[in-house]
Amino acid sequence: MMASLVSESAILKAVVSTQSTGFTGRDVYGEEAEKIGLVNYCVEQNGDGNAAFVKSMEIATLLQDRGPVALRMAKKAITEGFEAGPVRAGLEVEHEAYMGVIPTTDRIEALMAFREKRKPNFKGE
Repeated sequence: MMASLVSESAILKAVVSTQSTGFTGRDVYGEEAEKIGLVNYCVEQNGDGNAAFVKSMEIATLLQDRGPVALRMAKKAITEGFEAGPVRAGLEVEHEAYMGVIPTTDRIEALMAFREKRKPNFKGE
């Protein structure tokens, strides 16, 4: 359950840090932005000047093998869960998203692939 895994104090810290820099107009760069939760990753620039692109492609490569329906529902649960406010409302959004995964063929494929110890072949259905 995503909403229950993210502590409210961590969320509050990120919000307060973001508000603080927003209110003061102070610039925040790289490692500090990562530390306060403004960005997920801070990468050192490479010789080609495309370190951020390379990192994003690494993440995209990891995501390409995930079930598209499950990814859509996870995105929905996270986005709408945070917008919902209280943890209970967030859990309701997460439950709704999970229920959207239950009837899919991708879910059955994931379970079968796990049981058969093979890579799943997701269709987005």
